Formats: sequence, structure tokens, C-alpha cells
Amino acid sequence: MDLLGISAFLIILLFVLLGSGIWVALSLLGTALVAMELFAGTETGTVMATKIWDSTTGWTLTALPLFIWMGEILFRTRLSEDMFEGLAPWMARLPGRLLHVNIIGCGIFAAVSGSSAATAATIGKMSLPELKRRGYDEGLSIGTLAGSGTLGLMIPPSIIMIVYGVAADVSIGKLFIAGVLPGILLIALFMGYVVVWALMNPSRTPPADSHPTFAARLWASRRLIPVVLLIIAVIGSIYGGVATPTEAAALGVVGALALSAVTGTLSFRTFGDSLMGATITSCMIAFILAGASVLTIAMGFTGVPRALAGAIADLGLTPWMLLLALTVVYVILGCFLDGISMVVLTTSVVLPMVEAARIDLLWFGIYIVLVVEMAQITPPVGFNLFVIQGLTGHNIFRIAAHALPFFLLLVAAVVLLWFFPAIATWLPEQMIAR
Repeated sequence: MDLLGISAFLIILLFVLLGSGIWVALSLLGTALVAMELFAGTETGTVMATKIWDSTTGWTLTALPLFIWMGEILFRTRLSEDMFEGLAPWMARLPGRLLHVNIIGCGIFAAVSGSSAATAATIGKMSLPELKRRGYDEGLSIGTLAGSGTLGLMIPPSIIMIVYGVAADVSIGKLFIAGVLPGILLIALFMGYVVVWALMNPSRTPPADSHPTFAARLWASRRLIPVVLLIIAVIGSIYGGVATPTEAAALGVVGALALSAVTGTLSFRTFGDSLMGATITSCMIAFILAGASVLTIAMGFTGVPRALAGAIADLGLTPWMLLLALTVVYVILGCFLDGISMVVLTTSVVLPMVEAARIDLLWFGIYIVLVVEMAQITPPVGFNLFVIQGLTGHNIFRIAAHALPFFLLLVAAVVLLWFFPAIATWLPEQMIAR
């Protein structure tokens, strides 16, 4: 069997295992085991033990459980209520009014959680009932939450950026900084769409309850001060070169515990629940990373990545054609896999092609986060869709229809990133220059 035949066999095997309901990590390990036993002729046990150990004990990975724990702590505070009360007065004069609270609120919470699902769930639990009570269009309320919830993947500290950084050997600190401007771009695109929609449908936007004075708005904003300070401490310490991502994550956990104590939500139960939630999620991600690392080395032994890269090179695809093909592949994968599994599953095969096309791996990290964001709101396995289904009880395809405009805005962001790569690379370059 030639290399392309081997690659086809292994890909089919992997999808059969995934489709059978076996855990993603075990599917990756099983495929790697078959690859090494049948096609590599290496000492399988030694290789697996070494790679699993190496992939789960790297220092760069220590930021992962800490950022997850920070998000778990804040998930159990009154942060979403404070953000709604603090942001609502500032949105009263904008077309669309309180619909923007979903977007800005998700952007703020994303900066302290790193999780798309946690962002959508936390903001949605507060905003959806409140927006419905005030008479806002339910479809757009759901759509803004679904789209803006994906900001948890882009705005640092992003869990998926840590996973990509470990898998692709790219600086996590640079990835975090690279995600700032694309995150702001997405917020601007989402808010711009809401403004245009509100201007075109004035009858579907309820009138403002009041027009608070500037002083009243400033007083309401006091609720935002603690979380804004936490964001500045975490992200600012990385950008300023004061702390590594791991040290910033530890700072974030301390700050989250302090914020929880100040708001009166810190107890032995919430502390234990947040710690257990972070442990479960971290172990799941570490297990997937371990399986992916073994599959990566197994694929290397078989020579499949080189063969696929060579086959792609023989097709004569230009870089933009390669990215277009990868976008389609990732959107399709997003119909069946979660974002982290998509990244670790594909890096061993995709990165050689990307490097052969001379595409910057830092830029590609932001691109891959964007397309994974798109996958978060594609049925039937878009995680944000599941979260919002749990909040609303609506059919998942109905929720996907409401999220469609924001999916298209994410596509627009990918196009903008291609034509203006400095959106992702300018800030990290400034950090290096300093």
C-alpha cells in the first residue's frame, strides 16, 4: 500500500472510531496504535509512553488549567448581572440598544474565561430573559448571543489558543496578543450588523426605558471596574512582558478568587465546584492532546504528512486556494467535532502543508481560531447552539438560523484577515520590537 493509500485508510479508521461514539482521545490513540503496528515498524509501547508523558508535562501547558479555573470561578459569580447593569445605560442611545449588551458582555467575559461555551452560558442566563421581558426581537437576541459567544475562543486568554500553541510550537503569549485586534474587529462587525438591522427595523426595537445622565451612567459603570481591572492585570502583564502566560494565569486565579469574595459568592462549595470543574475540563483536554501527540508521531513514522504535503504541492494550489480548501474542511469537521478536537486532530497533517505554502504559523493560529468559531455555530454539533438550546428550549436548527448572519460575519472576518494580515500580526510585532 502506498503512502496515500495508508493515509486514506487511517483517516477512514479515525472517522469510524469517532462515529462509533468512542472518546476522541481514545480514537486518536487507537488510530496511532494501528498506524505504528501496521505501517511504522517501531516500538509502539515505548513511543506511546514517551509521547504521552512529553505532551502532558510541558511547562507551557500549565497555563491551561489555571485559565480554565479562573473562568470556572467567575462563572459562579454575579459577573453577568453586574455587566448587564453596568453596560445597559451606555447602550440606550445606540440603534439596537440593549442587544449590544450581549455583544459587549460576551467580549468582556471572554477576556476572563477563555471558553466559548462558558461565555455564551454565563451571559445568556442573564441577558436572554431580560431582553425578552423588555420586548426585544427574540431571533436577534439569540443570534447575537450565539455569534458573540464565540469571542471566548478569540479574545485572550483563549483555551484553544493554548492548545494550538502547544500543538504547533507557537508562542502562547504572541498568540494571545495576536487575538486582541481580531477580537475587536469581530465585536465591531457584530455591533455594526445590529445597528444596521435596528435602523432597517425600527418597529421591532422597543423604545428606551430611560435616558440616564452621564453621571448616572458613570455610577452604573462602577460594577465593571473589578472585572476590567482583572482583564488589565492578566492581559496587560503578558503584553508588558511582566509575566509569562502561566504567571498571568496564576494572577488571574487570585484575582478571580478575590472578585468572588468581594461579590459574596465565594464559599467552600463554590470553591470546590470550580476546582472540580476545572480539573475535569483540563483532564479532558490533556487526554485529547496526549492522543493527538501520539497520532502525530505515528503519522510522522509512516510518512503520511510528507506524502499529503507533497500531494497538495503537486496540485499547485496557491496559498489562498489552500486556505479556502481548509476553511471548507474545518466547517465540515465542525458539524461533528468540538473546536479543541478539530485543532489537535488536524495539526499533524495541516501544518506541513501550511509551512510548505510559507504561511506564517502565528497568523494561521488566528485564522484557525476564526474558522473554529464558525464551527461553534454550525449544526448539528455546534457547541454554542447546544448551550443556547439549553437556555431557550428551541430547536437547534432554529437557533442556527438565527445565528446565520453572524456566521457570515465570521466568514467576512476571515476574508479581511487574508487581505489585511496585520490585523493579527501587528500587535505581536510591536511586542517583539519592544
